[in-house]
Amino acid sequence: MVFGPRKMACALVVLVLGLCVGGARATGRIDDGLEVMWGDGRGSVSPDGQVMTLSLDRTSGSGWRSKNTYLFARVDLQIKLVANNSAGTVTTCYFMSEGEWDIHDEVDLEFLGNVTGQPYTLHTNVFANGTGGKEQQFHLWFDPTTDFHTYSVVWTSQHILVLVDGTPIRELKNHADKGIAYPSSQRMRLYGSLWNADDWATQGGRVKTDWSLAPFVARYRNFTAVDAASSAPAGYDQEMDATAQQAMKWARDNYMVYDYCKDSKRFPQGFPPECSMP
Repeated sequence: MVFGPRKMACALVVLVLGLCVGGARATGRIDDGLEVMWGDGRGSVSPDGQVMTLSLDRTSGSGWRSKNTYLFARVDLQIKLVANNSAGTVTTCYFMSEGEWDIHDEVDLEFLGNVTGQPYTLHTNVFANGTGGKEQQFHLWFDPTTDFHTYSVVWTSQHILVLVDGTPIRELKNHADKGIAYPSSQRMRLYGSLWNADDWATQGGRVKTDWSLAPFVARYRNFTAVDAASSAPAGYDQEMDATAQQAMKWARDNYMVYDYCKDSKRFPQGFPPECSMP
């Protein structure tokens, strides 16, 4: 069976998660759930309350956080990334615990900018008990700067699932019973930011931010969050079935550009144990 992105998204929605992430719309104002946290006026909410805008200039970036914390949740958020030459910029959406840093948990989605005409890189990573190193990176099958697209994280006691417009691109299963740390005991808050990282973000730091183009702007809308403790929608905690797994294989085969589980130079003595676990 051959899948296109839209067909894969529909298959995943119906058979795995039980709701339409691509078409889901938040109710109320975005600042009912999110609040600007830093940036000295560089973060703002539209008068109708539907869009949160972050900006970056040479002086500072900006960021927001969720008003609630979560212990297992599903989050959907639409983002429109910095357009044109976004080299050096990083737009983020991530879960992070608020306790001691050396044992913190984190689930990262970081969008690494690029020069005009070159693709963004979606950098993903997971930290558990202070240890990360589980990087996987993807390009996207659309231009993420011309319109809003939905990015989702499903975090349950069984797995962490990352989706783009309803298409799964990454799953990390809970193998804590085999001695592999998994974020399952610390509540996490959702954060978003736009900041400068031209020392590493674009082509390994070879391409720097062109500050003559500032301010750089990213926009967020349609934030929804379902806490596992509340009445979760049908399919919230289910594993992916064969159709969803095939959809994810398509995305990974065609759009993954880095996988720590295949980096033999980084792991000359053998890959981390979870890489070979089903």
